[in-house]
Amino acid sequence: MTREEKNQVIDELLETLKVQNAVYLTDTTGLTVEAANNLRRVCFSKNVQLKVVKNTLLKKAMEKSGKDFSPLFDVLHGTTAIMLSETANAPAKIIQEYLKANKKAEKPSIKGAFIADECYVGGNLLSDLANIKSREELIGEIVGLLQSPAKNVISALQSNAGGKIAGLVKTLETRNN
Repeated sequence: MTREEKNQVIDELLETLKVQNAVYLTDTTGLTVEAANNLRRVCFSKNVQLKVVKNTLLKKAMEKSGKDFSPLFDVLHGTTAIMLSETANAPAKIIQEYLKANKKAEKPSIKGAFIADECYVGGNLLSDLANIKSREELIGEIVGLLQSPAKNVISALQSNAGGKIAGLVKTLETRNN
């Protein structure tokens, strides 16, 4: 690979690292071609990019990005594939589902992750990373919490007790007039 080609790869990685919310470093060593292709298909269907990269080029792109990827530099050895996603927990869920479906498989494994300006290092974080709530899930929970008091008031007014409450309110209104 020429210096110009290396610089082009670094620039592409740099642009990708700047815009992605979730960057997972994974080890896919030992996956058969068929297994790797199946993993790529699953990633594609869930809007997760999967790329095998050279560690030195990835490290240079990380250093140029302006983000603090330094805790991940120690895991840049061996085969490294990066999984990129807008949803923080999507890559971890994909790996978790893949390992459940292929019970004998030990790979892919997580070397580390960079999510929302925080670094997580170590393969034992798979379940923790998979349980991180996505932005959409958090918004849904907040909306649900905000709607529940209004729903309770409406259901109380519509029930028999609600009819009594509405009747009392009307009676009080006519007395005051």
